[in-house]
Amino acid sequence: MPIKMLTLEDLELEGKRVFLRVDINTPVHPETGKLIEQARLEEAAETIRDLSGSGVVVASHQGRVGRSDYTSLEAHSKALAAILGSPVKFVPDVFGPAALGEMGSLKAGEVMLLDNLRFTAEENMEYKPKEAEKTFLVSRMKEHIDACVLDAFSTAHRSSPTIVGFAGLVPTCAGRTVGRELRMLDRIVSVEKGPYVTVLGGAKVSDRLEAIDALIANNRADKVLLCGLVGLVFLKAAEKFRGELGIDGEQKHLLKARQLLDDDPDRFAMPIDVAIKVDGGRKEVDVKDILGQAQPMDIGAKTVERYERFIKGAGTVFMSGPPGAFEWEEFSYGTEHLLRAMASSLATTIISGGHLSSALRKYAIHDQIDHISTAGGALVQYLAGKRLPLIDALERAAEKWGGKESGTL
Repeated sequence: MPIKMLTLEDLELEGKRVFLRVDINTPVHPETGKLIEQARLEEAAETIRDLSGSGVVVASHQGRVGRSDYTSLEAHSKALAAILGSPVKFVPDVFGPAALGEMGSLKAGEVMLLDNLRFTAEENMEYKPKEAEKTFLVSRMKEHIDACVLDAFSTAHRSSPTIVGFAGLVPTCAGRTVGRELRMLDRIVSVEKGPYVTVLGGAKVSDRLEAIDALIANNRADKVLLCGLVGLVFLKAAEKFRGELGIDGEQKHLLKARQLLDDDPDRFAMPIDVAIKVDGGRKEVDVKDILGQAQPMDIGAKTVERYERFIKGAGTVFMSGPPGAFEWEEFSYGTEHLLRAMASSLATTIISGGHLSSALRKYAIHDQIDHISTAGGALVQYLAGKRLPLIDALERAAEKWGGKESGTL
């Protein structure tokens, strides 16, 4: 069913101050702290260019509290300015006096970037729309903006204040990334076919477990190939790995994984060998031979070979999260080989998440994948037929603010 939403062409934004919610949450190298890739920044730049007649307040989150990628957006502002070829003023504040002062004096044609939205407590929580409107973050910002553009598709599954709080207060429309994602996904969904093979990796265990539930419920996961940290969770739940995971909510995740394995063990494939770091290099060992504090950094060649067979026999392959720490060359084997298997398969192929988008560019095979999205959890929820808070917000805005606006904007 088509989604009713306003676009940039439906609102008179010339000369107005526009709050642009993007997702430039970018992979950060764990050792250098540098931004690894620019895919989401390039997506954001497309919408910013189309708002050249407006004063644009760009806002995004970065990382999660307590993780190495939970950082300021100052480096993002420099990268974004380089992509745009024009200045981006970075404000080391979110909705305090410094930020609101800069927003209030912003002129048409100027672009400013607020600091990491997750530096504020409210943006780390989820709200119903009416509750989001009353947050300090939204209620203070709304006095300094004329309109809102939602272009954070990769955060569409989160009902944080900046995603759902503005649609009922100021005219709100979709940006270019959101519009393109929804058009492409509608086409993909219309041609995809089974069997459905899902490859899940990365470090976001909670998101991956949520994805498994959603995809199974919507018949989008005939076979689930596990790797990354979520693969270790399942291995530990199956008593095939006894190492320390060191993750929040470990017992809860183990119970969930054990339940999934008990309910349908044949649906899941787990690593049979992994790569660990020994004397600064890669060493592959069978899962049963992992000793002491050795921490797996990638799947091994035997696992890759097995997973490749599943991918080649699939009708649709969906992959979210890298199989290993591909940022290090010695642990990129699993990620590169599974992506290449997808690129050479006859299946409909969908890649999800900023890390994998970066990897595809690194291996120069991005043009061999049917759909590449910088979104992770949001894409999973959409493919599983779930309602997304950002889309709900856009539909509410379309109903409230109608077609061409005058007066308010």
